[in-house]
Amino acid sequence: MSKKDDPPKTQQKKAPKTKSQQVKEKPKTTDDWIEEIIPKRSKTRITKSSSEDLSDVAVNQFPGIGPAVSEKLISAGYLTLAAVAYASPIELVEHCEIGEQTAKRLITAARSQIGIGFKNAKELLKIRQKIQKIPTGSKALDNLLVGGVETSSLTEISGEFRTGKTQICFQLCVMTAMDKKHGGLGAGAVFIDTEGTFRPERIIQIANRFGADADEVLSRINVGRAYNSDHQMVLVLESPKIIKENNAKLMIIDSLTSHFRAEYAGRGSLLERQQKLNKYLHQLLRLAEVYEIAIVATNQVLSKPDVLYGETTFPIGGHIVAHSCTTRIFLRKGKGEKRIARVIDSPHIPEIETVFCIVNEGIVDVEDSS
Repeated sequence: MSKKDDPPKTQQKKAPKTKSQQVKEKPKTTDDWIEEIIPKRSKTRITKSSSEDLSDVAVNQFPGIGPAVSEKLISAGYLTLAAVAYASPIELVEHCEIGEQTAKRLITAARSQIGIGFKNAKELLKIRQKIQKIPTGSKALDNLLVGGVETSSLTEISGEFRTGKTQICFQLCVMTAMDKKHGGLGAGAVFIDTEGTFRPERIIQIANRFGADADEVLSRINVGRAYNSDHQMVLVLESPKIIKENNAKLMIIDSLTSHFRAEYAGRGSLLERQQKLNKYLHQLLRLAEVYEIAIVATNQVLSKPDVLYGETTFPIGGHIVAHSCTTRIFLRKGKGEKRIARVIDSPHIPEIETVFCIVNEGIVDVEDSS
């Protein structure tokens, strides 16, 4: 039989693809990345209900993070899922000594669990209404700040020497640490001292004014002495452990730019200083958001004698500090014990000012100073 007479070949139909083959050909999604980092021996995942907040879940309790990696995260200050979710891969690689791909997958998994994304404005309003405010001990300052210093935000207090920056910080520590029956929060406070100005004797004076137990107040305040800008940044990285252990609601940095100003002098090092300061400020902002604490930083000022009209003193740090701080307060001297506080920038407070006094008992209103 010739080739022409050969019977035509029948085309064999391909067998239908199994479900396993179909799954393999699907492009990887966010959930697939999460499944990859979860150990094969345990496919248990944290399930999130609509009303449950998983932000405070410890990293060592998340089934997708092994014991070795979780230990590195905790030692570097990334204690919760929220801390990992708000971090960048470069930071995790630098601080935790893990691979870049591992860092990306950990961040993706954490973000999927706590639900970082768009939120309705009504939901944000409810969240804002639950934000705690730390009273200052002065009705005038509380009215200026619409109730007190907000948590989950960064507040800058700037001014010349002897305008009351450190004294306000001392009083905020007392108001945070003393019991609720005395008007405080009964929580912990973290004080990063860059100029060696922290005085426990002053804390005792202010605590006695409110009738609070001075020893108990002092025991709730944790002080870290920063000796240079690098040490100042390391203390912030180590602070999450203290914040969680002591239920801290306040962090004081007194002062913000002292070391940066001394170590990076001259125009030649200005760019390097501003970049480092910008990184530090973003660490503070993320810390305030993740652990829902109020961060208050004092700032020095510089004088511009060539300015003929208006303000001649300005906070140090330029636009980097101005854009990073949530609320900015500028202090100036008045007559005698009087000091004037003015809001120079805030997303919800107008540019208004008020008067307060500094006395032996701390920060008081003008009518209470006599």
